[in-house]
Amino acid sequence: MTLEEVGIPGSCRVLDAARGYLEIQSRLYALGLFPGVMVKVLRLAPFGDPIQIKVGNALLSIRKQEAALIEVEPV
Repeated sequence: MTLEEVGIPGSCRVLDAARGYLEIQSRLYALGLFPGVMVKVLRLAPFGDPIQIKVGNALLSIRKQEAALIEVEPV
């Protein structure tokens, strides 16, 4: 399952982030989205993009396109 598919509100653990897309993977890792991290999906923008998530104490907004590259498991 990908982060894009997680319901709202939803919690999950990152399994892999943007494998094969090194530039995007570097950006996601810099934001704290790396394997093993817990993520909470908080809300969607009115047209569904971007997605607001919580990683640790940080609130982040990521595009659905990027969320589709993040493999997760529900918690």
